[in-house]
Amino acid sequence: MNTQASKELRRFNHLLGEINGVYHEVSVKLGLPDSVMMVLYTLCSEGDPCPLQVIVRQSGASKQTINSAIRRLEREEIIGLEAAAGRGKNVRLTEKGRELVRRKVVPIVKIEDEIYASWTWEELREHLERTERFLTALKEKTKGLSM
Repeated sequence: MNTQASKELRRFNHLLGEINGVYHEVSVKLGLPDSVMMVLYTLCSEGDPCPLQVIVRQSGASKQTINSAIRRLEREEIIGLEAAAGRGKNVRLTEKGRELVRRKVVPIVKIEDEIYASWTWEELREHLERTERFLTALKEKTKGLSM
């Protein structure tokens, strides 16, 4: 299958891989494993405290990977877990954790904000709408897949 759409899909996948690679390099530079960075980034962007299930969903990583990162962050006294509604748990930053996020995560968020701020409102809106449309279609079309 060598259609124009498949060429563009390869380009799209390449760009996603490159973007993920930049975030990995940032994590390495900051001395944080990717999974730890995902947890801290989500706490920074979604708010503190944050439901554990939101962190798992937002990260795109497996529940096991995020739980390992959570256990590590608990041992290092960067986060704490607290009971939430039902059987859920909330993740909360400690004072040490808030300082870590301020030093290592907030600068990344500011860089992302600067990039998006350099786009016109129309460019940003179109980017987000098309990304969301792709995600929605991908979820719908992959529902029926099985082994």
